[in-house]
Amino acid sequence: MLVGERMSHPVITVPPEMPIQEALNLFRSEHIRRAPVVKNGKMIGIVSESDILNASPSSATTLSMWELNYLLSKITVEKVMRKDVLTVDSNCPIEEAARIMADNKVGGLPVMEGKKVVGIITETDLFKIFLELMGAREKGVRITVSIPDKPGQFARIGKALGDLNANIIAMTTFLGHDTSTRTVTIKVVGLPKKQVKEVIAPLVEEVLDVREM
Repeated sequence: MLVGERMSHPVITVPPEMPIQEALNLFRSEHIRRAPVVKNGKMIGIVSESDILNASPSSATTLSMWELNYLLSKITVEKVMRKDVLTVDSNCPIEEAARIMADNKVGGLPVMEGKKVVGIITETDLFKIFLELMGAREKGVRITVSIPDKPGQFARIGKALGDLNANIIAMTTFLGHDTSTRTVTIKVVGLPKKQVKEVIAPLVEEVLDVREM
């Protein structure tokens, strides 16, 4: 899966001269939390809702409402945006984009094709992908097991379930409790919970959890 397949597009951008209050209103009406800043077709920065809120006067200020509105009207996106923008290409693997976001503690990355912004990939997009990977929106039996980190383990489980006409709708692996094991979560339809456990238990080191969802 590539970023271009799951990015939000067309991307909402803002000009550098836009007042921050106007940008904040745009964010709230469009239900977004960040936007690339574009001038003459070129991205020059990125601004987030938190950037704008941090630039706004404190609620403890002694200024009048008229004075507050006047000051806010003078602050533009260009003054609060971040210029050192991390980006990804549309053909970047989705897991690489997630790694960049996690390592740099950012909630979104503009997606580029050459010098043009064509979309944005955000933590919300990644959450949606995570739901799909775990089969969270489909009913079935969810079983989590610990298996040896050796070739052929998935094939054994898949064959055992397939022989009973069960369907695996999701299978996700995680690091185990040590380097010799993997933790695997499988979502299965076509078999009751008790039978899923009976079939899989002899093929794994340990059944960690099993439930109907």
